[in-house]
Amino acid sequence: MTQVNDVQGLHPEHPLPTDSASPSPWLPLRQRVFRMLWIATVVSNIGSWMSDVGINWSMLTLSADPLAVALVQAAGSLPMFLFALPSGVMADIVDRRKYLLFSQLWVFIAAASLTLLSVMGLVTPWVLLAATFLLSTGAAMSSPPFQAIVPDLVEKPQLGPAIALNSLGINISRAIGPALGGLLLSFAGPWLVFLLNALSVVGVAWVLWRWKSEITVQRLPPEHFFPAVRAGLRYVHAAPVLRNVLVRTVAFFLFASAGWALLPLVARRELGLGPGGYGIMLAAIGLGAICGAVMLPRLRTLFNPDRLMVLASVVFALTMLALAFVRHFWLLNACEFFTGFAWIATLSTLNLGAQRSAARWVKARALAVYLMVFFGSMTVGSAVWGQLASHYSVAVSLCVAALGMVLASATALRWRLDQDPDLNLDQVPQMDEAGLALAHERGPVMVSYEYHIDPQQAHAFTRAVQEMRRVRRRSGALSWSIYEDVCRPGIFVETFVVGSWIEHLRQHERHTVHDRQIQSRVEAFHQADGPPTLRYLVAPA
Repeated sequence: MTQVNDVQGLHPEHPLPTDSASPSPWLPLRQRVFRMLWIATVVSNIGSWMSDVGINWSMLTLSADPLAVALVQAAGSLPMFLFALPSGVMADIVDRRKYLLFSQLWVFIAAASLTLLSVMGLVTPWVLLAATFLLSTGAAMSSPPFQAIVPDLVEKPQLGPAIALNSLGINISRAIGPALGGLLLSFAGPWLVFLLNALSVVGVAWVLWRWKSEITVQRLPPEHFFPAVRAGLRYVHAAPVLRNVLVRTVAFFLFASAGWALLPLVARRELGLGPGGYGIMLAAIGLGAICGAVMLPRLRTLFNPDRLMVLASVVFALTMLALAFVRHFWLLNACEFFTGFAWIATLSTLNLGAQRSAARWVKARALAVYLMVFFGSMTVGSAVWGQLASHYSVAVSLCVAALGMVLASATALRWRLDQDPDLNLDQVPQMDEAGLALAHERGPVMVSYEYHIDPQQAHAFTRAVQEMRRVRRRSGALSWSIYEDVCRPGIFVETFVVGSWIEHLRQHERHTVHDRQIQSRVEAFHQADGPPTLRYLVAPA
C-alpha cells in the first residue's frame, strides 16, 4: 500500500549551509538516508498506484453499483481512521525501525495473497474490499512513524522543502503508476499489478534494514500504551495550531473525497474508458500535482497558508464540476491536471502545519491524529457521496460536494493556519527543582507554584497565566487551576495534577522553547526575590 511521504529518525549526517529566507527545494536530497528512502518510497508508491488501479478496475468489472465502487475508497481510508493513533503511539514508545519493517512485511503478505487469489480466479467484490482494507492497514501502521521522522533527517529550515519533496515523490508515482498499471491491466490482467505492488515493498524494507538510526539515551522508562494514548490526545486538545489544522482538514477532505470516489465511475460509465484511459486520467492528476509541488515555494511567497488553501479549495471545487459535466476526454484531463495541482497545494500546506505544531516527544501521535482525521473524513465522505450517487446521479453528488467545499472554505476566517508563525517546539528539558527520590508509581501528584503579584497587575497576570494551562496540559497534566489568596492580597497559587510522579518527571523532559517563553512572561509578574515557591502534594501510599 502507499508509503507515506515523510521520513525521520536520524540527525543530518553533514550539516549543510542553509538560506533561512529561501532554502533550496532540492537541498534535503543531499542527506543520504533521506535520499535513499525517498527513492525507495517513490518506487513503492508506483506499485501502490498500479495496485489501486487494478483494484478499482476489478471492482468496476465485478459490480457497476456506485456504492460498491465508492466503498473501495472507504475501505482504503477506514484503517487510517481506526489504526493511525495506535500506530502513532507504538511509533513513540518502541523501536521505529523494527516497527516499520514489520509494517512492510504486512503489506508484502497482503499484496502477495491478493496476487495468488487473482491468479486462481477467486477474486470477488468482498475479496477486493478485504484486500484494500488489509493493504491500507499496513499503510496505517507505517504512516505515523514515517511522518514523524522527517525533522531528524533534515535541518529545521529544510523541513518545508523536505515535505514538498516527499509530496512530489508521491505525485511522481501518481503520474507513472496509474498509466503503467492501466497498460499492464490491458495486456496481462490484474494479477501482474498486484504482484508488482508486492515486489515494490522490498526496496523500502531493504533501506530500513540497512539504516542504523541514532541511539537515543532515555533517562526514564518508556511510556505504557494506554497512558501514551491519553497523553497524545491531551496534547492535541491543548495545541491550538494543531486543532486549527484538524478543523481545516475535515473542511477540505470531507468534500474532496467525492472527486476520488466517483472518478472511476465517470471513467467507466460516462466516458466508456478502459483501464488504459482511466490510468491516463490518474496520470493527468499526478502531473498536475508534480507541477504544483515545483511551484509551491513560489506560491508560498505570494500567499499565506490560509489564502493558499482557500484558492486551492475553489480550484478543486471547479474541477469537481468539470468531472460532473465535461465529457470530452482530453478536455476533462486538462481539468484533472488542476485537480492534482489543488490537491498537492492543500496536502502540503496541511502537512507542514501539522509538522510544525507537534513537539518531538509526541510527534508520531499528533501526526497520527492528523492522519486519522484526514482519512476519517475521506472514509465518511466517500460513503456519503457514493450513496448520493446511487440514489440520484454522479453529477448531483459531485455538484453538492463542490458547493460544500466552497462553503467550507469559510473556516479560514476562524481556524487559521498562520497562527503563531514563530512557534518553536524544540525541547529544552527542565531540571527537577526538588530532586526528590519518590517511587515512579506514586500518585496522583499535585504541583503548586506560589506567585507574589503587584495587586495593580493582578488582572494582567491572571490573563497571562491562562496560557500556562495549555503548557501544563500539553505536557501531561490532568487538570489545572489558578487561585487567589483572599487573606493575602497579591498571592496567587497555580496548581496542576498529574497521574504519577513519573508523569511529572516526563513533564520536565517535554518542556519546549515555546513553553519556556510563556513561563518567562508569567514569571515576569512575580515580585519576590526568589522564583515562585514550589510545593508537591502526593496522595498517601
